[in-house]
Amino acid sequence: MITTDIPLICEQLKQGELIGLPTETVYGLAANVFNSKAVSQIFETKKRPTTNPLIVHVASISQARALVKRFPDKADQLAKQFWPGPLTMILPKNQSVSQLVTANQENVAIRIPNHPSALSLLNQLDFPLVAPSANPFNRISPTTAEHVEAYFPAIYTLDGGACQSGVESTIVGFEGNDVVLLRHGAISIETIEDSVDRILNRTAATEHAPLPGQHKKHYAPSCELIVTYEPLFMLSAVKQKRVGILWFKSIQIESIHVDVNLVLAPSGDPVEAAKNLFAALHTLDNMGLDLIIVERLPAYGLGITINDRLDRAANK
Repeated sequence: MITTDIPLICEQLKQGELIGLPTETVYGLAANVFNSKAVSQIFETKKRPTTNPLIVHVASISQARALVKRFPDKADQLAKQFWPGPLTMILPKNQSVSQLVTANQENVAIRIPNHPSALSLLNQLDFPLVAPSANPFNRISPTTAEHVEAYFPAIYTLDGGACQSGVESTIVGFEGNDVVLLRHGAISIETIEDSVDRILNRTAATEHAPLPGQHKKHYAPSCELIVTYEPLFMLSAVKQKRVGILWFKSIQIESIHVDVNLVLAPSGDPVEAAKNLFAALHTLDNMGLDLIIVERLPAYGLGITINDRLDRAANK
């Protein structure tokens, strides 16, 4: 149920219901962080393992500080530069944050979303929100209210239009004086390094992810997906199938026999590609294809983030 009625959404949250939350990254499935029953319902609704922690969305840096024991100097530096924005920071939680939210870990993931509807909502509530992506576990992330409604038609979704970043937030943690990259996201590692100099890269995927979005298989369509630098070579090996190709910036040969061709970024800009990624995968996933072939992006900037999402979507 799609709505633009923020007071209605506020009332749903106060009553312990789940709602669809627009952010600049993807839409979240949100609940009151302090309502354990509602938080449990997120895991049940998404069929998400309770070993996979949730990201807490707050309205301000002061609200973030109220949830943690320590706020390192470099966390303060990053917050002032990138919040509101698609940067999630892992910080030592205090007792106000339940172990259910953090999957029994002593750290909590926090960010301030950079979306006018989300910020308006958060500023009208007296509690933060937990909000993992509003999709069944391992499925394609939603970037429109319509995507959320297709997955969860019984919940109210606040319509904030199409997401501007289109991929999930970058996650960082802290080790001593070092900033540690834990998940590639909408802010590139190069951009963060421009702010804090050196950053350690610890982004390996695992079967039992201690961080949001780090499972080896994630963001997947219902059919098989292959990622390659040579889509035409791969196409030659998969005859007798309904195939869609998702190109980076241009279709290499338009006369080839393929059921559908889509292009992520005609401009060749990885920012445009990131914004369009999940919407394009939703489109292809609804076409009854047997196989989706996706052209891998150059491995720099947001290209690294997009390739990370595609590799997880392709993992068997």
